[in-house]
This record gives sequence, structure tokens and C-alpha cells, in this order.
Amino acid sequence: FQYDTAGNQIYRGLNKNYISNSIENIETPIILSDESDKFWNKIKVYPVPVKDLLTISWTEEIDKMIESVSLYEHNTLYERIYRKNIPNINRQVQVDMTAYNAGVYILSFQLKDGKIHTKNIIKQ
Repeated sequence: FQYDTAGNQIYRGLNKNYISNSIENIETPIILSDESDKFWNKIKVYPVPVKDLLTISWTEEIDKMIESVSLYEHNTLYERIYRKNIPNINRQVQVDMTAYNAGVYILSFQLKDGKIHTKNIIKQ
């Protein structure tokens, strides 16, 4: 944090000197919006908003790229489901959300190359 002379916060973030001294040569995967759009065009998530059963399916083309699929409760980041992408899940996951609280959930796809694609899902 950085403050002005009156005590007002003017910057909130990481100490740039700390980052440059301690983290060098680490590559963070950056997902461009075009790349993310192409990925989500190959994923079907329905119905949204969801009341009972959420269905998540994907094409065979991106099946080889997916490491796992997770669903988190937004306000707590509590992991509700976790499915490793193995051949017997047949490119589809169904989640019974009847017992889940209404709110926003985060659907996350972890890819084998380390990239993560996320999308918000609303539960009524």
C-alpha cells in the first residue's frame, strides 16, 4: 500500500521492487480474449441460470487439452466439484445443484498447458 501525505491510500498492489528482485524468468500464461472466446465456443454450459441440473459438455477437439473441470462457490471459493478429465466421463459433466445456495459460481477449466479458463454461472 502507498499513501499520500494526508493519509489517503493512493496505490494498492504488489511492491514492484520485490517482484523484480524475487521473481525473475517466470512465465505466467496469459489468455487473450480471442483465445478465450475460441475456447468457450467449444464448450456448452446449460441451463444458465441453473435451478437443478447443470450440464457442461465440450467438443472432442478440446478434450485432449483439458486437465480438469472445477466448480467453486464465488463468495467463498469453496470447491463444490472437481473432475479430472478421463476417458470415462465422455466429454460431459452433470452437476446436481439443487442443494446448492443461490448465487454466483465459478466454472473453471484447467488445461494441460497450465492455462485456466473461467466463467461465472448463476444459480437461482
